[in-house]
Amino acid sequence: MNSGNKRISLEEVGQATVVSFVDKKILDETNIQVIGTQLFNLVEEDDRDQLVLDFSDVEYLSSAALGKLITLDKKVKAKKGKLRLCCIRPEIYEVFAITKLNKLFKIYDDQAEALASF
Repeated sequence: MNSGNKRISLEEVGQATVVSFVDKKILDETNIQVIGTQLFNLVEEDDRDQLVLDFSDVEYLSSAALGKLITLDKKVKAKKGKLRLCCIRPEIYEVFAITKLNKLFKIYDDQAEALASF
């Protein structure tokens, strides 16, 4: 992984990997591709199967980014893993609700709750 272009940061918490996002606005197509690749590699190459995506720092998320999350969810489920999302701002959560993705993803208010759900 090219560390010069890291769009996510990782923290190991027990068996889980907490993923935070470097960008406040996940809108740029190129960035979204990079984020997608980095997230997919966690599952496919690093065999991580308990992921918490922490959106604390994210202010905007494009629909293309949502597509990457759906693909990530499929990859995690294919490995019998678990994906949790947390700390999503109300205006971003609204997009999850409109697209019914709040039914697909397990979404928690904070990281501690998300981690406790494994």
